[in-house]
Amino acid sequence: ADASDPAGGGHDVSDAAAGTGAEEDDVRQSASKPGTATAGGDDGSSPADGGHGTGASAAEDDAPGPAEGSAAGAAPATGGDADGPEAAPPAGDAAEGKDEVEAEIAAQREMRARIEKRKAERGGPIDSGAKLSGKAADLLAAVRAVESGDAAGAEFFDAAPPVPRRPAPVPAPAPSAPVRAPARAPEVTPETLAAVRAVLVRGGAPEALAVRVAETLGESAADLLADDPWQLLSVPGVGPEQADGFARALLGDACGPGDERRASALVAWLLERAALQGHTAQDASAVRAALAERKVPDPDEAVHQAVADGAVLVFQEGVEDEQDTEPVTVLLGLDRYAMAEESLADGLARLVRTGPSDDWEGPELVRAAGAHGLVVHTGGEAARAEPVALAARARGLGLRTVVATHGENGSRRLGAEAGAVTVAALLSGAAGPGRDEDGALALDVLVVLDAPQLDVETAAMLVESMPDGSRLVLSGDPGVLGSAGAGRVFGDLIAARVCPQIASRTPDPGPLGELVSGIGVGELNQVPAPEKEIVIVPVRDAGEAIHRTVQLVADSVPRAIGVPADRTQVITVGHGGPAGTRALNAALKQRLNPGPGRFGGFDPGDRVAYAQAPGRTLTGTVVSADAQGLRLDCEGARTVVPKERVESEVRHGWALTAHQAAGMRWPAVVVVLPGDAAQVLSRPWVYTAFGRAERHLSVVHGVDQALARAVAEVPGAERTTRLRSLLEGLLAARPES
Repeated sequence: ADASDPAGGGHDVSDAAAGTGAEEDDVRQSASKPGTATAGGDDGSSPADGGHGTGASAAEDDAPGPAEGSAAGAAPATGGDADGPEAAPPAGDAAEGKDEVEAEIAAQREMRARIEKRKAERGGPIDSGAKLSGKAADLLAAVRAVESGDAAGAEFFDAAPPVPRRPAPVPAPAPSAPVRAPARAPEVTPETLAAVRAVLVRGGAPEALAVRVAETLGESAADLLADDPWQLLSVPGVGPEQADGFARALLGDACGPGDERRASALVAWLLERAALQGHTAQDASAVRAALAERKVPDPDEAVHQAVADGAVLVFQEGVEDEQDTEPVTVLLGLDRYAMAEESLADGLARLVRTGPSDDWEGPELVRAAGAHGLVVHTGGEAARAEPVALAARARGLGLRTVVATHGENGSRRLGAEAGAVTVAALLSGAAGPGRDEDGALALDVLVVLDAPQLDVETAAMLVESMPDGSRLVLSGDPGVLGSAGAGRVFGDLIAARVCPQIASRTPDPGPLGELVSGIGVGELNQVPAPEKEIVIVPVRDAGEAIHRTVQLVADSVPRAIGVPADRTQVITVGHGGPAGTRALNAALKQRLNPGPGRFGGFDPGDRVAYAQAPGRTLTGTVVSADAQGLRLDCEGARTVVPKERVESEVRHGWALTAHQAAGMRWPAVVVVLPGDAAQVLSRPWVYTAFGRAERHLSVVHGVDQALARAVAEVPGAERTTRLRSLLEGLLAARPES
């Protein structure tokens, strides 16, 4: 009998009731067809926030950055847990716990400095408020002429810049020592905070914003806000309504919807929101339409002014030749993403031009890596063994070789013998071979797993760090949700077809592998599960979904499957709503680790998700707390979160979103689909959520047939990016691989 039908006589895994015979209703009596639950339906609750059908994951955290409910955001988490509270480590461990983050921040700062230098070499930035001239004037002319149909637009845009070449590094007989992490930038001074608070109070804004404002705008934050109140929009979590109210309080009658300062700030804010959804650029017409919705009197002039102020850059896409009569797409983008994308394209083109090497014999992937400087490898979890074997082969040839993963969870799954490091640790120098005298990574071959999780800025830093003559293999599953940050690096590289693409023939084993493989091609199949690897638990509303989820994690899965609660991960569609991560985490804490939350809402033994940096979240367990902050155990590594950052960067982690969970796996996973999740489901979301399970998957199913429809009909939203066209332009003369 199908346990998804209560009348069928089968019991589902979550019917356990303590002290009754119902405790025997374990997984052996459950069904395995995710698309057939009959008890679901919309429970009337509002749509869950944070569940995006875009493949992005930005607003998945309360950490500074993405505002909740936006379509992209805070980072995929890396999984793990600990055995509970222990004695606090020595105070000196706090500094060690910060090294990697500090070095990562420094690496980002260094890359942006290089980008600024490159930008200056290409003509220099436009001073705020200055008249346009030279190249900038040409770009502005392109917007007007192309969109009006008066010109094809090709003449207004320069050809791709030449690929920069770095002098070849001197070969080193052994890896150099890791680079020491530089100190974190100085903290905001009390004087700056006091001045910012005074301006915020005058404008009726919460004083609690002072730290974020000062961190975003710097030491002159108070003067900047007083002169241009809409600068408040650049602070994470602040929306146009709040900024408009603040401006009215400060400026009085001098404030109006057509103020140039407001228009320019809104353009930048719209592009930042688009970046949270994964876009590196936006169609200019869409930006103008959004400005009109915000009551900007002349959206066209607002866009032109933003370009003139240097707040945004303008690009064109789609010019084929002089005879092409198709309209040209004019894109607007923020400087940081535009320059990172161009830097990444330059670096990838440099790797593509790496010549072949001898002695690379073996499987297809090994031969491809020997013949080319850049190779793409696609496949599921089981296919990860192939690039790891490639790395072993390269080491056997005497080459300096590194395997890097998105997070600690991915490194742990490979085992100690793989010697894998995280991408963040590699870039910061906290792990890996360090850098040579030219600043490049001291390696010959780099294999990156979980490559779909690379955002454009991280990928640019990584590729910029590759020495000339080195080889890069990017491996991952193209069906999963994309990176937390802006960009579509892995997908764009596949679409550009500028390097060999090796598709693994190694399928993921067992019923779970069969189920997820079918989802990847748009089919939600009934899969035989003799060991009850897949269980469907139908629910009628969000309250029942929470009740069943807690029973699964605390009772049924440990008893029937043998996976303890601390190795079972709950995944849901968003943070808010009646069955979002907040509600689920509250219920799971009450059952699994009740306590008063005496450490800023946390107790020793709590599972947590720590947003260590935008696009990078760790999961772990609270150990203790002291004057320095909250002490966590994340995948065996001790970390201290400063007390002033706990509220914004740490949340309970028994339940995560699929976007946070991308790149990780656990022995058992419970996917929660309340009725209000139906409208945000997509094939990539389902593929990612279901694919996080290694041994057992329970689906708390309340969306009726919406699950099957999402798998079959909703491929996920595309991201607007420029990497593919940049790569194709740089390598146009090169035949396809």
